[in-house]
Amino acid sequence: MSHQSELISTDIEAYLHQHENKELLRFLTCGSVDDGKSTLIGRLLHDSKMIYEDQLAAIKSENARVGNAGEELDLALLVDGLQAEREQGITIDVAYRYFSTAERKFIIADTPGHEQYTRNMATGASTCDLAIILIDARYGVQVQTKRHSFIVSLLGLKHTIVAINKMDLVEFSEARYEQIKADYLAFTADLDLPDIQFVPLSALKGDNVVNPSEHMSWYTGLPLMETLNTVKIARDKNVEDLRFPVQYVNRPNLDFRGYCGTLTSGIVKPGDAVTVLPSGKSSRVKSIVTFDGELQEAFPPMSITLTLEDEIDISRGDIIVHSQNIPKATNRFDATLVWMDEKPLAQGKTYDIKLLTSHTAGAITAIRHKIDVNTLETAQSSTLELNEIGRCEITLERPILADNYKAFRGTGSFIVVDRLSNATVAAGMIIESNDDNQQALFTAPQVDAAQKARSFGQQAAVIQICGSATAAQTLIYSLENALFKSGRAVATLINGALPSTLSEQPSAVATLLKQNGLLVLTNTDIDSADLIIQADEQSQNSDQINLAIKQLREKNLI
Repeated sequence: MSHQSELISTDIEAYLHQHENKELLRFLTCGSVDDGKSTLIGRLLHDSKMIYEDQLAAIKSENARVGNAGEELDLALLVDGLQAEREQGITIDVAYRYFSTAERKFIIADTPGHEQYTRNMATGASTCDLAIILIDARYGVQVQTKRHSFIVSLLGLKHTIVAINKMDLVEFSEARYEQIKADYLAFTADLDLPDIQFVPLSALKGDNVVNPSEHMSWYTGLPLMETLNTVKIARDKNVEDLRFPVQYVNRPNLDFRGYCGTLTSGIVKPGDAVTVLPSGKSSRVKSIVTFDGELQEAFPPMSITLTLEDEIDISRGDIIVHSQNIPKATNRFDATLVWMDEKPLAQGKTYDIKLLTSHTAGAITAIRHKIDVNTLETAQSSTLELNEIGRCEITLERPILADNYKAFRGTGSFIVVDRLSNATVAAGMIIESNDDNQQALFTAPQVDAAQKARSFGQQAAVIQICGSATAAQTLIYSLENALFKSGRAVATLINGALPSTLSEQPSAVATLLKQNGLLVLTNTDIDSADLIIQADEQSQNSDQINLAIKQLREKNLI
């Protein structure tokens, strides 16, 4: 961070203090099953006197109901509010809790630890500033610990607190604490986690949660609550590059036109020269209007209204930037996708890509690789299943401002929406744009048939359709349509439709198309077809298509 950025961040903190507006810290808790996430949050609320009397009474009643009357309160019940979750003894959904201290306001996202709820954790982490990763002192760094740390790194959280919990079960051993700390630092050496702090604690007993522990005099750091109160998050904001997405154009009368939105990065002041994207029109900031009056400057994440000196065409979805620092728009970029839908990703299918206040149609045109969230290893894949993460290429129908997510969390993230069901199927984080002018030149083939086929979720093959001319041709065209709609790459060779120069060698043509990664459907006699399907004139067309697709799947061609 530059010296200027540090000064601006200090100004932000001073402004909040001056206006008695507490800084908001969003954080999430994550860890393996039974690491004590819900208990820790309950302890934070209990020991910081943030539990209402009726909540405390409800916990005592629940304790008595399960036969634990008079015993230590189960503080996890403060968070595991869903009856189904209590009965299973696990956290499934993302549970949000709110509390404040004299220094700060807090929003906690308690996320599930199971691998099948990766999408839930990604959702909870997407708006957070800090992550608390719990580790059971008895077991140390586990597979789920590594997975959660990777997701925290992936989502760009700047601060990580590793809470080594259940220290009471290892006799508050300093040696055990140091061993876990060393193991964790060794694993995260290659991850982007710039600020890692370690706190040994016992959530059940309250050691080092809000108050210092009497049992761990060897620990000289701050308790967890004090760490949360003092961590510096104002400096995490990008205050150098202006991004102001327009959410609403406010025109209450003929004398006022304001552009409303939330400042996601950068500092803006009256008189600043600004440019509107994607139109490229320029003007200067006339005023910064808020409910409390006009400001002389605004910083993220303020919600403000800008007025400009010139009347130019601006609408919802446009982004205002500084004129001396105009980013390049693109319609192709690489992004990390977290797949959130039961149906797998379909390459080539048109989805709605929603980025802040704008949306456009687009498709996932390539999957570079899939990432194993447990081992961080990459593997080739033609699709993404529920909770899987991969690096993909996105191609849009029109150019957008595609900022790198690590530098611009606001304008560098997006969601993918199914156009038919309107369900959110993926969350994405932009890595880099793909500029065609920057492509390398090659003098030999760089992509083989298997790679081409894999990019379409298929194996290259020649499928011969037998039967009468009418029945075979009908099945070919119907099957082609069904495969195309599912994102496959298909070619057809119809008997009698080939050019005269190729009609005598249909097998050679089919082989050439197969070598380019295609599924080839033909009703001509082929020397070595990979699959032969019989067209039946007596069957209903839809039945034939379903049967043919079943045969393709049985042969692992799709």
